[in-house]
Amino acid sequence: GALSVHTTELDPAVVDLQRRNPWSQELFRDDQIVCDTGDIAVEIERFEEDQFDRILHDPPVLELAGDLYGGAFYTQLRRVLTRRGRLFHYIGNLDSPSGMRVTPGVIRRLEEAGFVDVKRRPEAFGVSARG
Repeated sequence: GALSVHTTELDPAVVDLQRRNPWSQELFRDDQIVCDTGDIAVEIERFEEDQFDRILHDPPVLELAGDLYGGAFYTQLRRVLTRRGRLFHYIGNLDSPSGMRVTPGVIRRLEEAGFVDVKRRPEAFGVSARG
């Protein structure tokens, strides 16, 4: 298993819902899980280079959080991911009108940020890549 897990949520109300959800209790009981509240576009800068082996990026829709789909943020994701690390970027249904509009730009910007082996993963509703 993982030595540690870091999660960052922008909205304190969502964290409150997580605390009430019986299925989310481990987030708050396990000392190896760090739950932060804040803007990950800012908070990511405090993480060290090559700090993570795996990153699961599950942003809100593009219209609500465009910066989390941008090249500058993807460059930060690449910075904190180890060379052999893996990224999964959740997008939603890649074959929906929104998915067909968003996915090509996500792939292009991830590649521009230095990710390799960037692939559509429609069965998982996202895109995978390696550091």
